[in-house]
Amino acid sequence: MRTQAERAAAFRALHERPGAFIIPNPWDAGTARLLASLGFEALATTSLGLSNMLGRPDGDGVVSRAEVLENCRMIAGATDLPVSADLENCYADEPRAAAELMRLAAETGVVGGSIEDTTADPNHPIYDFDLAVERVHAAVEVARSLPFPFVLTARADGLLKRYKDLDDAIRRLQAFEKVGADVLYAPGVRALAMIRAVTSAVTKPVNVVMSAADPALTAAQLAEAGVKRISVGGALSRLALAGFLEGAREMKDTGGFTWMRRTVPTSELKPVFRRYL
Repeated sequence: MRTQAERAAAFRALHERPGAFIIPNPWDAGTARLLASLGFEALATTSLGLSNMLGRPDGDGVVSRAEVLENCRMIAGATDLPVSADLENCYADEPRAAAELMRLAAETGVVGGSIEDTTADPNHPIYDFDLAVERVHAAVEVARSLPFPFVLTARADGLLKRYKDLDDAIRRLQAFEKVGADVLYAPGVRALAMIRAVTSAVTKPVNVVMSAADPALTAAQLAEAGVKRISVGGALSRLALAGFLEGAREMKDTGGFTWMRRTVPTSELKPVFRRYL
């Protein structure tokens, strides 16, 4: 297994080479190992995937910080790929308290993590501009204090909330870049025109999540538009649950089992998992 420093160097190199790379989102050790077996070069955790795994609603604060960190530890330890952590709003409003989660996440073995400007207050879902920037700045300071090059991603989430203002999202990303964020991310950009508006407004690598973008877009198109990193959020988890529910509904509604024909053979899974014994 590669050391954490080696994984960190590999992760940073992915952001520096030409073109775009896909960073899919497993939710447990098994899905992490399956993705690694397919040749992906890095992984990212998913808050939605973790919530689904625990049987809880995503984004309602019902998954604890300790559970997020344990999920990071599980996925980071499952393969030797670099892992970036979805840390949501870092479980704190105050900048230094939020930033401390970067240090705790790094202790689980991940080599990157995100901080977003979403609050836990449904009446005020996005932090005010100045506070959002202060939080990113504090997270940058913690990231720079770590003994390896931790890749800090700063998210502007207004497009996912009630604020459909692309100019405000870009203003925030520019401010996050100025205080030192390594990767910039505005989930909710859907069309290529929006994506180009973001990538042309900043100089740091941009992440686009395809669960909120036009699924007809390809990695090649996104790379041409200036995107560096492509994630899928909890979409793979939802795809897996779609198959689960399809089979369960067939059994319940018709007493049928034709879904068995669409399952992955155990003979295909065992060689992948056996490598880690």
